[in-house]
Amino acid sequence: MEKESLTQLATLSHPQRMQVFRLLMRRYPDAVPAGEIAAALGLKASTNSVYLSALLEAGLVEQHRQGTSLRYRANVPAVQDLIGFLFLDCCRGRPELCPPQPSSTADGATAMANRKYNVLFLCTGNSARSIFAEALLRAEAGDRFNVYSAGTHPYSELNPLAVEMLASKGHDTTKLRAKTIAEFQRPEAPVMDFVFTVCDQAANEHCPTWQGQPVSAHWGMPDPVKAEGTDAEKRLAFQQAYGALRNRIRAFAALPLDTLDRISLQAAVDGIGETAPEGATK
Repeated sequence: MEKESLTQLATLSHPQRMQVFRLLMRRYPDAVPAGEIAAALGLKASTNSVYLSALLEAGLVEQHRQGTSLRYRANVPAVQDLIGFLFLDCCRGRPELCPPQPSSTADGATAMANRKYNVLFLCTGNSARSIFAEALLRAEAGDRFNVYSAGTHPYSELNPLAVEMLASKGHDTTKLRAKTIAEFQRPEAPVMDFVFTVCDQAANEHCPTWQGQPVSAHWGMPDPVKAEGTDAEKRLAFQQAYGALRNRIRAFAALPLDTLDRISLQAAVDGIGETAPEGATK
């Protein structure tokens, strides 16, 4: 175990290999194509291949083939073993020396109970998908959640078809606006309990660590703004995005947050992100 852990630490000590690994951790549980990793990090294909091979050999990532594409996913159990090694071996299990591991008991969940939780949805433009998620969770469970959305590179205004879709579903759109992620990284900003990315590009970008260590997950889905064709075909893309997010929001709102410890809660929100976004057009 020690030899394997030391090899993993040596592998992650390389700045660019660490960048690749961080991206895969942010995208977990997605399996990401090698080409997308290279494009997101500005790496040559050959260089990216070398970094991925090193991470594979160290057991930090897994490789899957989908058609003609090789996809890579973070090997989370191996990461957990590495953190456990550092905590138990190097820190001798002393929490005053090393940050404590997330609680696996019910006590870890009751600390979050009996109050409204702050939830932030992120995408790149904050003009459609994250706005849908904000409006949906507020309508579904606004009594239990303070809901926000933002973009890493927000548009100046919301997409007109997104606003039209929300209005047709009975949502109040008067207070919705495109916002930058910087608004929620200021000292006076609300501390988030949950942060969800709903587009791959936003998840690929490296953002500063969130105050309070919120539970986070990636719920990526196709961008309806990029849909081409007739107006009817474009509206169908927005309908599909709305329906898929509605299903995920309902699953999230139904979670018994006051009975789940953090590990179980993380697994639950990851599981919601693994549900296929297609087919929800009702």
